Amino acid sequence: MLQRIQTVYLLAAALISGLLAFLVPFWSDADGGVDLLADLMQEDAGYYRIVPVLFILSALMSVVSIFLFKRRSRQISSNRINIVINFLLLGIIVYRLLNLPGEMNISEKGIGVFMPLLIIVLLALANKAIIKDEKLVKSVDRLR
Repeated sequence: MLQRIQTVYLLAAALISGLLAFLVPFWSDADGGVDLLADLMQEDAGYYRIVPVLFILSALMSVVSIFLFKRRSRQISSNRINIVINFLLLGIIVYRLLNLPGEMNISEKGIGVFMPLLIIVLLALANKAIIKDEKLVKSVDRLR
């Protein structure tokens, strides 16, 4: 059912990874230059170019998971795969932060760095609600 709390969590995760991640800054350098997610597409290293693609994939998986409400086990496994994708995103972003060029200048980390963590929390809450619904359905089936 689409009116459940896990739908709200999954929709929030989809909006954060699909829309908000492209609007907020990820980091800024001492010169005042702000790097957005779209700026990673212009990097030389190929593993930085995959970050926007993984954010879009995460958003699509969240939207698809919303419509898998009739198959709760597939919905849970889809959310777990999405959590793994966001851990991969977090790892790439932290690696990028640790290897920022010219760290003699002080750089600031933006709110975009914490996006994968927020998405992981929302997906975990959605999985918890889905498992709760699954247990409720199984308990009602036992009473029949």
